[in-house]
Amino acid sequence: MTQHLMQVSQVPAFLMQAMQQEDYVVHDHAHIVDPMALGKVTALVGTGSESKVDRNLLAMLPRVKLIALCGVGYDGIDLDAAKERGVVVTHTPGAMTADVADLALGLMLAVGRRIPQADRFVRNGDWVMESFGMTRRLSGARLGILGMGRIGQAIAQRAAAFDMSISYCSRSAKPNLPYTFYGAVEDMASAVDYLVVAAPGGAATLNLVNARVLENLGPKGYLINIARGSLVDPEALMLALKTKAIAGAGLDVFWDEPRVSPDWRSLSNVVLTPHMGSHTEETRRAMADLTMANLRAFYARAPLPTPVPECRSPT
Repeated sequence: MTQHLMQVSQVPAFLMQAMQQEDYVVHDHAHIVDPMALGKVTALVGTGSESKVDRNLLAMLPRVKLIALCGVGYDGIDLDAAKERGVVVTHTPGAMTADVADLALGLMLAVGRRIPQADRFVRNGDWVMESFGMTRRLSGARLGILGMGRIGQAIAQRAAAFDMSISYCSRSAKPNLPYTFYGAVEDMASAVDYLVVAAPGGAATLNLVNARVLENLGPKGYLINIARGSLVDPEALMLALKTKAIAGAGLDVFWDEPRVSPDWRSLSNVVLTPHMGSHTEETRRAMADLTMANLRAFYARAPLPTPVPECRSPT
């Protein structure tokens, strides 16, 4: 039986190809061609970072019972509305952990050792006239991780190879981990050189990294955000960077991406990347495979491999 799906954001080419090979009919919610499509669609697909599904959209899709996200985050989904309508949400945790953790370390090196600036220094021929300025060592530095889930733990494992002292802040302590726990991010910020944001997005973590946290991080501290732009107060961060209240930042996520204000691009103490934490061929294939596994299980009425925590059955 042909199944009708609707994409609620752009999806990776790997995933689209796989859905077409399964003979799914995939409708684009922004360009509905079939006027009867809304009544045929039984599942929604999209990426974790771009998908927005609210109560009004679900009300237009009476047969939808699954939202399959190709990504970890799901803060754009109205979970209350979904559960009220019996809609299960799945995502792809674990598939992108290694790549995002790798990028976090890459941004730490890039901003501390000023690698992009050094590249421009050589390309511009400035080396002929002067020496490049001093940079900051990563090895042995103090690392604080906001959020100690899969990605946070993977970052900590990599940081240990740099002989970094590791602290973390999360909703509760994890007794099985050998790192220093802080219950408040502002307290941890006072004790670290690099603060990496690796917590989930959503209303509960909105602007969690605020002016006080940045003040505590101090003029020799660096902020790295590979989570969601919403976790960091943008005005507070901009002011801290302009006034050198912190030393610098490495940002892979933004508040209104892909639209990035020229103010960010003009700062010399920031390294910017285009939300590319999971953008490797290996990870994107793995994410597509896991999304397809959720879709196949749904239509086979089998247990779903990776529902989001709020949609898991009690054990």
